[in-house]
Amino acid sequence: MLPLPQFRQIIPGLGLSLAMAIPALGLERLQQHFLGWVALDGLVVAIMTGIVLHSLFGLAEHFRAGVTFAAKTVLEVAIVLLGGTISAAAVLQIGPVVVAAIVLVVVIALGLSYGIGRALGLDARLATLVACGNSICGNSAIMATAPVIKAPAEDVAASIAFTAALGVLVVLLLPLGVRLLGISEWQYGVIAGLSVYAVPQVLAATVPVGVMSTQIGTLVKLIRVLMLGPVVLGLGLLQKNRPRGVLPFSALVPWFILGFIAMMGARSLGLLPEAAIPALQDVSSCLTLVAMAALGLSVDLRSVMASGGRVLAAGFLSVVMLILLAIGAAFVLA
Repeated sequence: MLPLPQFRQIIPGLGLSLAMAIPALGLERLQQHFLGWVALDGLVVAIMTGIVLHSLFGLAEHFRAGVTFAAKTVLEVAIVLLGGTISAAAVLQIGPVVVAAIVLVVVIALGLSYGIGRALGLDARLATLVACGNSICGNSAIMATAPVIKAPAEDVAASIAFTAALGVLVVLLLPLGVRLLGISEWQYGVIAGLSVYAVPQVLAATVPVGVMSTQIGTLVKLIRVLMLGPVVLGLGLLQKNRPRGVLPFSALVPWFILGFIAMMGARSLGLLPEAAIPALQDVSSCLTLVAMAALGLSVDLRSVMASGGRVLAAGFLSVVMLILLAIGAAFVLA
């Protein structure tokens, strides 16, 4: 429960995100009504509207707390609720071969992304941040890795800038691959789970495609995120002057992943009635839409361009490489 002063701080930005999400949802419903299908998904409309507004007019200070809350906490709640729509049987269907493929893709992507960064002239710490952000889970991986490798603030800011821009770009363009590649929803879920940066963004990339893609993509991505613990621990052990002590559990496993697993367990044990599943799906989708509007409001294209061409080039080439690895894995596993 937020204290009253903090709650008041988030109202303006949360309200702005909600105000942008409502017409985006309305446009989606109108397309469904008149066309029989959705040509431009509401999530895409919400994200692009937010980016345009922030890039053209900036974001007033009194909106920032609420926008940050919506882009992070609201999305995390959406993920927890999504866990209630997935049973353990769905997880077991993934199987050890897929889990091994996820680990292999992450390891290869880390090495190749780091190599790309170094080849483009990035120093070791910045290249490491780009590699971890690209290969594991975007900003969360960058923020968890930065203190371990003692990355300077400007490197963290540059890495997060590329993650914000390229992460949104992947979310917007990846669904087009369904038609271009002629792949199944299961394969697309694997590709999205392996290539989209953040867990919440997987929802934005998969919801327009279908329920199967959303469920598989989320599960694959959660397994990929769990790689953050071993990677951060390994980087810490490699540091010559590493700090003593143990990393907090919360730095290795975010709370919403635990919540997702708990809700999935409740569904599997029959603690959640079947009648509640559609409602959980709808609420999760609506919260995701609000959060995607906030995510767009968090991106300023001017700041992204100012972060440096080499960082953006390293990020872009790493994203392309990661998507190609994900596509290859999806076709091999199919």
